[in-house]
Amino acid sequence: MVAVVLLGLPKLGIHIPLAGLIALMVAWGAYAIITYRIGSRALRRKPEIVLPLISSKGKVVSPLAPEGFIRIKGELWQATSVGGNIDNGEEVTVVGQDGLKLVVRKSNISEEAE
Repeated sequence: MVAVVLLGLPKLGIHIPLAGLIALMVAWGAYAIITYRIGSRALRRKPEIVLPLISSKGKVVSPLAPEGFIRIKGELWQATSVGGNIDNGEEVTVVGQDGLKLVVRKSNISEEAE
């Protein structure tokens, strides 16, 4: 970069004083170090995904055998069944999560009375 600035720019009629070039390189180096440290710290962090869907009820869209899709509040979610296979149209309750996949079980009639 220094060679391009010292050799290339004068050919184009642009002259930068040495003190200005040194200041520019120091600022650019500091910027590179700071952004590298912030970026690498962010990349090393494990993502934290907390879904406020625990205890929500939804309907099965594709059979859970044990994995499939459910619909909650109009949104489609990938889900895994805890208590065996669940057919289309049945109501399920979210009991946990595994990343962005919801863990569900079949809703009971006794649950709805509570």
